[in-house]
Amino acid sequence: MATTSLRTVLLLALLALPATGLGGCAASVEYIPGTKVPRSSDNQQLIDRIEDYRMAVERKDAAALVLMASKRYWDDAGTPSGTDDFGYQGLQQILSGRFQKVKSVRYSMRYMGVERHGDRAMVDVLVDASFTLEDPRGDENRHDMRDQNQFILEWDGRRWLFLSGM
Repeated sequence: MATTSLRTVLLLALLALPATGLGGCAASVEYIPGTKVPRSSDNQQLIDRIEDYRMAVERKDAAALVLMASKRYWDDAGTPSGTDDFGYQGLQQILSGRFQKVKSVRYSMRYMGVERHGDRAMVDVLVDASFTLEDPRGDENRHDMRDQNQFILEWDGRRWLFLSGM
């Protein structure tokens, strides 16, 4: 009797090992390639939208960027002072003015996280960018920038629009 019980226990233990191993595999998180963002169709849509934004910045396409912004866009320019805050109208002016002075842009991002609450989403990125400006004497000056940023977007029923962070 003891032999049968031991044999049964060993057989059950051997049968449980593969199931335990498979259970551990199912719990692992799969990320969108090149990001630290878990793979899902919602997250992929958000990353794709921000990639559209990134490419428009590199093209210096102010019109495309304005079309990606919500009419309720508001930005505090990353400062505590309210004197440099701007909305949708200000965004249009800022983008067209800045891109006129820029000769070339390189803009890359590393996606660190996505958080979604209903029709709003926050996407955290690390930005690595450089741009070349021409000064009043005609000399070109290259500037490098590394920063973290958070984009806030809203779903309008058809697409994701930027509420802030541009």
